[in-house]
Amino acid sequence: MKKTLPYLFLLVLFSSSLSFAQGKKTVVESIIKEANENSQLELLGHELLDVIGPRLVGTPQMQQAHDWAVNKYKGWGITARNEQWGEWRGWQRGITHVDMVHPRVRTLEAMQLAWSPATPRRGVTAELILLPDVQDSAAFQRWLPNAKGKLIMISMYQPTGRPDYNWEKFAQPASFEKMKQERNAQEQAWRERINKTGYTTRTLPQALEKAGAAGIITSNWSRGFGVNKIFGAYTNKIPSIDMALEDYGMLYRMVEHGDKPQIKIQAESKDLGNVPTFNTIAEIRGTEKPEEYVMLSAHFDSWDGATGATDNGTGTIMMMEAMRILQKVYPNPKRTILVGHWGSEEQGLNGSRSFIEDHPEIVHNLQALFNQDNGTGRVVNISGQGFLHAYDYLGRWLSAVPREITTEIETSFPGTPGGGGSDYASFVAASAPAFSLSSLSWDYGTYTWHTNRDTYDKIVFDDVRNNAILAAILVYMASEDSETTSRERSVLPLSPRTGEQMVWPTPRPATRKGGQE
Repeated sequence: MKKTLPYLFLLVLFSSSLSFAQGKKTVVESIIKEANENSQLELLGHELLDVIGPRLVGTPQMQQAHDWAVNKYKGWGITARNEQWGEWRGWQRGITHVDMVHPRVRTLEAMQLAWSPATPRRGVTAELILLPDVQDSAAFQRWLPNAKGKLIMISMYQPTGRPDYNWEKFAQPASFEKMKQERNAQEQAWRERINKTGYTTRTLPQALEKAGAAGIITSNWSRGFGVNKIFGAYTNKIPSIDMALEDYGMLYRMVEHGDKPQIKIQAESKDLGNVPTFNTIAEIRGTEKPEEYVMLSAHFDSWDGATGATDNGTGTIMMMEAMRILQKVYPNPKRTILVGHWGSEEQGLNGSRSFIEDHPEIVHNLQALFNQDNGTGRVVNISGQGFLHAYDYLGRWLSAVPREITTEIETSFPGTPGGGGSDYASFVAASAPAFSLSSLSWDYGTYTWHTNRDTYDKIVFDDVRNNAILAAILVYMASEDSETTSRERSVLPLSPRTGEQMVWPTPRPATRKGGQE
């Protein structure tokens, strides 16, 4: 009998381990099956991007998106709430219409920048002039009265509207090299032109406005066919518009040749005063360790040149889909599962920084956070973010993910901590194990990041589906892990830029009241 007991104990232990392993396999298989056979990604993308649209902080559409997400989660049986973290300058975009009216009539491709003041009801019609190339700031002050009543073009003239890859494919090498050299020289000359005014690109529009300019015209080309970056206005009373390269270049040439072009701008918008700003938080409560947390993370806001599809609509719907799947196949997690849909990431990670300030108990008990923010592509890179033992636990969790998903993922351990760029960095700065699920490019930087072409049709849903599976499995594995993750930091290497030893980033305060300047 004494010999039998150890044998029975080992048999029970083996059976328990086998049952646990089979249980894990069943959950993982269920996650994959649900993601592939009952995907909600296309519908979520349509409702968020096509119907609600862009999500600029302080706009009614941002609030509409928060409420939509809460209702979606509740419809899936998931607790969700909007948490106010501050307030922002409220603004609502209206119609923009820009036409050349002299020396001929042509409708132009242009849009007002975010937070741009509206024009009078009948619009603004005025002659275009170029920012002058003056000798110094004193000369610019003497010139400023010339801006009164004029529309001022303050962006560089682009020598080509063809992206470099197009030149590289078709041009003779000498021609391509000549174009690049000429463009570099023009860029340097334009920077000097701005500097000699005594202002920066941020303060120059305000100086022109004070001098009586009728409006500011820019063209922030993104070096791709048909794409411009659309950011915010720096004027308080006159309209600021961004114009497509092709139309801007035509007008620039006309001004240079003395053709005195005039355009009419009709820009509708509303200043809504200060409005509350939120994060949307959803939760699946843990059963064994409810005070420990695993988080999904994606910023909810966007710029509003388009609909914010890949920045960060894809990260948003990916995390929502992962939560939906987990609620269906893993409704009683060991640890509490949270998702954070952050506000005002684009203005400095303000939503996530506020959350860290407001919820130290969650940050302190965070098992892991997974953030996705850089486009529609399948995840191809995960860094340990400088946590010395990240390989141990991330390696365990990744081992449960299907090989066809992980085969392209490159990992770097222990890696170095991200100091910014997206919301995971807010948590890393607070020494919480947070990781960026970094995606394949799909020309994100040129064609969709902050551009007028960041729309639903740019989404590659097969890649986003893979990412939702990856995130759901990582969260499941992190929740079930019997071990608590280590926060021990590695000794950071020398900076390749400065040659000095890198230091761990420190938490930065959130801007709780924004858009006031």
